[in-house]
Amino acid sequence: MNDKLYINSERLQSWLTDFAKIGGTPKGGVNRLTLTDLDKQARDWFVVLAKKAGCSIKIDAMGNIFARRSGEDDSLNPILIGSHIDSQPLGGKYDGIYGVLAALEAVYSLNDHKIKTDRPIDIVSWTNEEGSRFAPAMIGSAVFSGLTSLQEGWACTDISGKTIGEELKRIGYAGKDNFLSYRIHASLELHIEQGPILENNNELIGIVTGALGQKWYDVEFIGMALHAGTTPMDVRQDALIGLAEAVIEINTIGKNEYPDGRATVGMVKNTPNSRNVISDKALFSVEFRHPSQEGLDRMDQQLSKKIKQIAEKLNLKFNITPILSLSPLHFDDTCIEVVRQVSQKLNYPHRTMVSGAGHDSCNISKIAPTSMIFIPCVKGVSHNEEEEIKPEWMSAGANVLLNAVIDLSKR
Repeated sequence: MNDKLYINSERLQSWLTDFAKIGGTPKGGVNRLTLTDLDKQARDWFVVLAKKAGCSIKIDAMGNIFARRSGEDDSLNPILIGSHIDSQPLGGKYDGIYGVLAALEAVYSLNDHKIKTDRPIDIVSWTNEEGSRFAPAMIGSAVFSGLTSLQEGWACTDISGKTIGEELKRIGYAGKDNFLSYRIHASLELHIEQGPILENNNELIGIVTGALGQKWYDVEFIGMALHAGTTPMDVRQDALIGLAEAVIEINTIGKNEYPDGRATVGMVKNTPNSRNVISDKALFSVEFRHPSQEGLDRMDQQLSKKIKQIAEKLNLKFNITPILSLSPLHFDDTCIEVVRQVSQKLNYPHRTMVSGAGHDSCNISKIAPTSMIFIPCVKGVSHNEEEEIKPEWMSAGANVLLNAVIDLSKR
């Protein structure tokens, strides 16, 4: 491999600070939902910066943006690096965007050092990674990877009924570039860990070997809306009680899979949501995560069993609707090894780890050799306005990405 190369930390920090102002919140976070005007503003600025680095721009039908830096031989399959620009409603200023801007900084640094890689480098910004406006999450990379059809991607709706297809056209990012013959030599995504492990162990780099499998559901209990003052407790069909009992049971399902399992109820909706009316419908989300398919299957079976038991006990009807299913993943051994070697060369304390979160790389790994690079975030806080990283962490991750790209380009 080449001698150690280092990015321009001041430039990367400046970009991160500037992008944090697009949808910035009073508490220092970001509200930059997919395909909103703020998302368009951030996309536009990314394109401007990429063009300044000499990159050519292509956009596919899902609005995924690809900025290419030419290599010595552009007929070779590219190295793909990047992440996403969209955020949670009250999200952090590093989730996703750090990976996009660090990839951009890697290209700028290559230009500074006048290094021409053997292969082209494509910086990508994926559409709708978060899934906070349009479900499911990671739909842009799912369509790109052939895991979901374009028609299904376009048809995803937000709470107001607007579709991804409509909003892509509205903000001018319904691309027409053809990627049918596109092949990826290797893909790397740099991201904050979104958990406390690296910081707690004083390590700078997480070498990501794979990702937890996930299952998402919408669950609904259906009861009867009755007067809260005139209906005795023993004859009620209270959907909200079903929800309350289910939350406890779902938490227990997760605890029974300790330390590997994760179980979360993150979204609830109650109707008629009136102070003096018994609930007739209670809808809530369920998310399971586990590193093994067997573990996920156990959690799935327990969910069905517990929801049925609760409904029978409370005289409720119920629906369980699967929303997302992602199998546990193992990333490419060569990509993992390159990240490990580069981390050692740069003398960065590191560890191998499995991602607890889903990322676009999980989809891309189905079609190309893939791995990820993690850096710590303060106290493991993410999907939160208080999300923060330290300058030395920011630089370390970008330096690993830069050197790994050079190495992979030669393979």
